[in-house]
Amino acid sequence: MTAFPPPDFVRTSSAVPGIDVYMPRPPAETHQAVVDFHCPQCDGVTAYSAENGGLTCTFCGYYEPPRQEVVGKGAAAFEFTVETMDRAAQGWGVERKELVCERCAARLTLSTDSLTTTCPFCGSNQVIQAKAPQDVLRPRFLVPFSVTADTCREKTAVWLTNSWMLPSDLKRLARTAEFAPIYIPYWTFDATTQADWRAEVAHTRQKRVFRSGRWETETVTEWRWESGRAGVDFDDLLVDGSQHLSQLLLHKVQKYDLRALVPYDASFLAGMQAQAYEVGLEEAWENGRQTMRERTKKACQAQATSQRIRNFSMNLSFADENWRYILLPLYLATYRYNGQPYQVMINGQTAVIAGQRPVAWKKVLLAVGGMLAPALILGLVAFLLLYLAVGEGYGGLAAIAAVVAFVIGLVVAIVTVSHAAGMDNI
Repeated sequence: MTAFPPPDFVRTSSAVPGIDVYMPRPPAETHQAVVDFHCPQCDGVTAYSAENGGLTCTFCGYYEPPRQEVVGKGAAAFEFTVETMDRAAQGWGVERKELVCERCAARLTLSTDSLTTTCPFCGSNQVIQAKAPQDVLRPRFLVPFSVTADTCREKTAVWLTNSWMLPSDLKRLARTAEFAPIYIPYWTFDATTQADWRAEVAHTRQKRVFRSGRWETETVTEWRWESGRAGVDFDDLLVDGSQHLSQLLLHKVQKYDLRALVPYDASFLAGMQAQAYEVGLEEAWENGRQTMRERTKKACQAQATSQRIRNFSMNLSFADENWRYILLPLYLATYRYNGQPYQVMINGQTAVIAGQRPVAWKKVLLAVGGMLAPALILGLVAFLLLYLAVGEGYGGLAAIAAVVAFVIGLVVAIVTVSHAAGMDNI
């Protein structure tokens, strides 16, 4: 008996409910030809220039202008169908090496001419280099680098000295920090959600009751059922495809303008590092759907006449789902201070910075002591006045002032310490 469906046939859409229709599997796009970037003038290695967007020879300065036009928000999106998945082109389109870190297991690709042997994610030199596989899904669009490494160093020098809580010798690290330009994988999703919701909503009213021989007013809560419908349109919801970056830091620098998207071309990767996605399309889509659920739930709850809600339920549907696989520019730097590694991220398009910074705890503790010192001095004065029975009134005032000063100093000290504790992720 012949197997059904036949080999190389896939299910396609059917106009009749309950009837399955199969079609020949569409031919997959072939790998893009592997390209070597060499200067036509001196045969030297060319590299992508973040300053002008073209290819610049690192030896003789030969410049080749960019060949891609900006498509921005008009970049084509793909539906979740077997056909679009099967026709997705694969390969980087340029011969590259893969770097595998033995410490943090991060994987990224770099040009074959690169001699880099340091992991930009954790700063380890324990890496293995091999030929990068070409069987990964090729990104269709990217946002080119427009921020230079010099700009990163200047911005980091200011960032490392913009708080009195930081060690005074941090600025020198900005001059020595090596910023690695890396294209980070992202998925973007479009969808429209519709949800019918139902919940019990709290309503309060004042009620007069006669209790213990007198009338009193009390607040009564009544729970009433409410329902409604809410919908949210999602346009280019970003989902990170990397598993080796701090989500807290990445969220802080994730302010990309996707109107600058251009079609993917291997020339943009010349001299650059890039990371293949570690979070696949299905997992990324589930992460995206979870975000969409939460935002739609908030939209539903916002329709309730009160924000005190219980027994909430929601019937959610998705429509017009589309996806893109893109690359976004990011600078990574890992520096060490007193033997501890700290990571800095800079948006390669907007220069927004976030990272980890050590705290000068001696400074912080001295400052906290200074905040509490007035309360201690006033308390001592009050004690002496009361003990010597001289000016009891002044002693009482001094005691009250000491308590107030202590409370204020304690609150400011707690805020200061909390801010210092969070300095390593700002």
